[in-house]
Amino acid sequence: MKIDDYQLASEYIKSSKYAVAFTGAGISVESGIPTFRGKDGLWSRYDPKVLDLQFFISNPKESWSVIREIFYDYMGENARPNYAHKFLAKLEEMGILKGVITQNIDNLHQDAGSKNVIEFHGTAKRLVCLGCKSYYDISEIDLTTLPPLCPKCSSLLKPDFIFFGEAIPPDAYAESRLLIDNADLLIIIGTTGEVAPASYLPYENRDATVIEINIEESAYTPTITDIFLKDRATIATERLAKLLNMDI
Repeated sequence: MKIDDYQLASEYIKSSKYAVAFTGAGISVESGIPTFRGKDGLWSRYDPKVLDLQFFISNPKESWSVIREIFYDYMGENARPNYAHKFLAKLEEMGILKGVITQNIDNLHQDAGSKNVIEFHGTAKRLVCLGCKSYYDISEIDLTTLPPLCPKCSSLLKPDFIFFGEAIPPDAYAESRLLIDNADLLIIIGTTGEVAPASYLPYENRDATVIEINIEESAYTPTITDIFLKDRATIATERLAKLLNMDI
């Protein structure tokens, strides 16, 4: 990628009054978290039915066995924020970035220091009771015996992220739209733009300049992207940080 594209992107970031980031699985790949789709994605190894809400309710032990393995035994122990997560947190600290809308459930943006994070698909760090609707941090619940049950009412506990068959939480959608609608700059990182309804969000504001960072072209590249930086998230953000004289 030509340095001119990075220089132009850095100038847009520097002059932005209301930048917003929109991130997907690609930003966390370099933190050791595989994507779900594609040749090497998690769904090539696991049956996605375990995250179907009705299957989960009918077969909680089977679903929870896979959920624990993917999201808690593996991701929970190994995942750490990478440079791209820290780059966005620093932009927020500098007052340039007003918020991050993420499709990820890994909490890595918060771990990196980002404060205003809209978790469009929820989070694996919290469980919700399907009975009394109580919430628990994952650290409060023992996953040794499956399925985990609510300490208050003994109903089934579910990870507080969106399963197949569930709607996007209204608050997450409303907060995301507010950020998008006010943005003069949208930084898209690591998403193919194929998972609806999250994929629709960047199209809601056609006046914002769009900087896209992806290893391959996405659905956004030929439609709304103004500057396409074809690189891994860490490589691209390191180059931008250098041009912006950022200390990360």
